[in-house]
Order: sequence, then C-alpha cells, then structure tokens
Amino acid sequence: PELVIKKIIRSSISDLICKGVKPKYYFVAGSGNIKSFSKLNLKKISKSLNEEQKKYHILLSGGDTVFSKKLSFTITTIGFSDRIIKRNSSKINDDIYVTGNIGDSYIGLLCLKKKIKLNSINTKYFLNKYYKPDIQIKITSKIKNIANSSIDISDGLISDLEKMINNQKLSYKIFLKNIPVSNKLSNLINKDKLQKINCISRGDDYQILFTANKSKKRIIKNLSKSLRVKITKIGSIQKNDLKSSIVDENNALINLKYKGYYHKF
Repeated sequence: PELVIKKIIRSSISDLICKGVKPKYYFVAGSGNIKSFSKLNLKKISKSLNEEQKKYHILLSGGDTVFSKKLSFTITTIGFSDRIIKRNSSKINDDIYVTGNIGDSYIGLLCLKKKIKLNSINTKYFLNKYYKPDIQIKITSKIKNIANSSIDISDGLISDLEKMINNQKLSYKIFLKNIPVSNKLSNLINKDKLQKINCISRGDDYQILFTANKSKKRIIKNLSKSLRVKITKIGSIQKNDLKSSIVDENNALINLKYKGYYHKF
C-alpha cells in the first residue's frame, strides 16, 4: 500500500502540473477492512503520505474512510494558477514536445505481472518507475508561458495526443526515433527483447505532452537546460487533410496496433 499511495498521489498531481497549476492541497478517500488497514499498513501509508507531502510541498486537508473488502484509494488534489493551459488549443505547425522518458512504467508493469524476466537491478529500476513516476513539478510555473495546449500522459502517448486535439480539425506527425526512452529501456530494445513501437503508448508515464509555436524552440531548449528537465520535440501538428501518422527514420509509416486506453464515456 505504501507504493500504491505514492503512485496515486503523483498521478493526481500530474493532472495539475501539466496545466501550469501549482498543487497545494489534497484529500484522501480510502476503503478497506481490518486486514488492509492494519496498524502496520497504516504506518506504511502514513510514512508515504508524509514523504510525498515534503517532496511536492502539499498539505493533507481532509478525506474519508469506508469499509470495503478490497483496499482502494481516491485522491483529489487542488491547486492555484493565474492561467490554465487548455486542451484543444493547438495550432497548425505547432511543435509537439514531451518531458522525461516514455515506456519505463510499462516495463515495470510487465515485471509486476512476470511477463518479462530481467536481472534484479533492472527489475527494481522499472518497478520504481511504475510505482513512483518522475512527474515534472519543476516545469509547473513555466509551461503556461510556452505551451498552446497540454495534457499529461496517463492513458498512452498517442491516445492522449489524440485526446488533446480531438475537437480540432488537426492531425499529427510523430517521429518514432525522437520519442525519448531511458538508457535501460534502450538497452532492452537494442538486445531485441522489445520493440520500441510497442512500448511508447502503454500509459502510466505521467509525463507532460504539449504543443508550442515554433518560435518557442530556443526558449524551450534553454528552459530544459536551466531546470534540468528533459524536454524532447517528437513531431508536429498538421492540417486535418493530412492523415495523422507515426513514421520511422526513413519516413515510412508505422502501424501502431495499440494507441493506449480510451475511456468509454
């Protein structure tokens, strides 16, 4: 439970920071029973909450507990900003950027489900990325000055990109080679254990996906350097009469079978 609660808090914070909103307060609703809410588990959960509060400068401000046969948590985070970056406000010829690395969390999930066998060092690394995503809190106050549109990557890189522009007559072109992955994931790909295309849109990355005018290119590069936050240009926004595409290094179209999770509502 101590790792699960960290993941839920960070996923909740991620929704705010991608919009340029500084998180301030959070509320926890928990359901469980005597076994799941044992003294040991409660101690572990409290320790994790305290660690996350200090790390992200947030305050626990309330919540609720109810009886349930299964352990579950719901976290709501609120914050403040003078302006919010919206979805569906991308412009034609905008560059598409993503922070951090993509795909590590997916490998962590495969490790958790025992669907991939790695050495203990790599297993620990990928499990950490699954339970404790590297959300880019440092960019919160800056992104609203550079981004036209933004979303956090929770459902999958491509599915979230499509959600970000779904009410606009726009399309996208993504270069597979430019999608950033960690050195450890790159090593697995190079060893033919995995294909990059199958790792880049599985979700749970909690990185920021945004579009920006081409004139912001130098500003974004300097911002990345000064904040020490990896920000990578992965493609561009196009007119709707051009079909959305992912291409390889030879500009050949790639068929992506799984784009990510799509909500049914």
